[in-house]
Amino acid sequence: MTATTADAPAAPSILRKVVLASMIGTTIEWYDFFLYGTAAALVFNKLFFPKADPLTGTMLAFTTYALGFVARPLGGLVFGHLGDRIGRKQLLMMSLMLMGGSTFLIGLLPTFGQIGLFAPLLLVLLRLVQGFAVGGEWGGAVLMVCEYGDAKRRGFWAGWPQAGVPAGNLLAAGVLAIMSAVQTDADFLAWGWRVPFLLSAVLILIGYWVRSTLAESPVFAKAVAERGVEAAPVLEAIRRRPGGLGIGIGLRVGENITYYVITAFSITYITEVVGLSRGVALNALLAGAAVEVLLIPVFAWLSDKIGRRPVYFAGAAGMAIFGSAFFRMLDTGATPMVLAAVIIGLVLHGAMYAPQAAFIAELFPTRFRYSGASLAYQATSIFAGSLAPIIALALFKATKSATPIAIYMLIAGGISAFAALKARETKGMTFAQIDAETA
Repeated sequence: MTATTADAPAAPSILRKVVLASMIGTTIEWYDFFLYGTAAALVFNKLFFPKADPLTGTMLAFTTYALGFVARPLGGLVFGHLGDRIGRKQLLMMSLMLMGGSTFLIGLLPTFGQIGLFAPLLLVLLRLVQGFAVGGEWGGAVLMVCEYGDAKRRGFWAGWPQAGVPAGNLLAAGVLAIMSAVQTDADFLAWGWRVPFLLSAVLILIGYWVRSTLAESPVFAKAVAERGVEAAPVLEAIRRRPGGLGIGIGLRVGENITYYVITAFSITYITEVVGLSRGVALNALLAGAAVEVLLIPVFAWLSDKIGRRPVYFAGAAGMAIFGSAFFRMLDTGATPMVLAAVIIGLVLHGAMYAPQAAFIAELFPTRFRYSGASLAYQATSIFAGSLAPIIALALFKATKSATPIAIYMLIAGGISAFAALKARETKGMTFAQIDAETA
């Protein structure tokens, strides 16, 4: 394999291979993670919490869904620490296997009707393993691409693993939509929902094979050769880059909250409140995810041209304003309006998510970049994405109105817009320049 130096682009063939491996792995891992969220809204409330009323059962299912987010920061800390000490590649392989194994086992779980309380307990345990694994995935996948690419086009290349997230959502919703469409409700609840979880075994084998062909990040290898490794990279990130952590968390709050309101809570809202079919909800999610997959590389490319800050700010401010219109469009009950609402929401999310990988990676120097980026990215999930569907559902149950949820989205989007304004512009900065700041 051709060697590269820090901040010098790899050969095109090598860079394309790294991007492909990162995106495939990210797509597979987030397929597993999002599959759980979609199933929580459609299936788990009935099979694992059958004695509760529909909305309460859904809230309990979303609570188990949230536990995956609680485990993500722990995964980010552990994988970040090891990734900054032994390298990016090995941790990517480990996260893939943990995620795939736990998802496959969910597909084999007995239900409440078969083993009682042990069913939701086992579901919780496997969800925690999922969260731990995905907590380490993002940092490794993003940094491999960032550190193989060059400063001039880092935003564009780092946007491809980001596109793997909606691609995973698209794949999860698509497989569930197919199973739902070709089966009766009874068959889908009896066994059809298990098939997408069991399919993850095949996907994981493909992802593992692709990732096993990669070499270690050249930027990381050069940093280790010159300066060695940090004994406690997480502590160094907190001590040396507290401002970067604060900015990273601020950028994530609005992006994370609004995304899970749109992709998780809206399924319940469309089916239980608006009264449309499960198929309409899944098709809207499919359409929105497909559009976002296509637009993320565009927004990422734009972040290299005009900067990370303006692209991110436009998405965050737009999302803050759009929350109210989103629910008004859903409330019409018209399928075209529901489709449009989800698509617009995910386009605005894409404007934030596309530049996020490069933006957050550029907040930290190489020797604790995995730890710092993972901590900023994953810590937010505890109080943002994990709680978003639960808070949205609780607000609706208490008020019977979507207005408080729209205000929730307004505040969240406003926080990220403010963070984007406060952040320094990192477009075009080399990692050598960033590393020199903490030399």
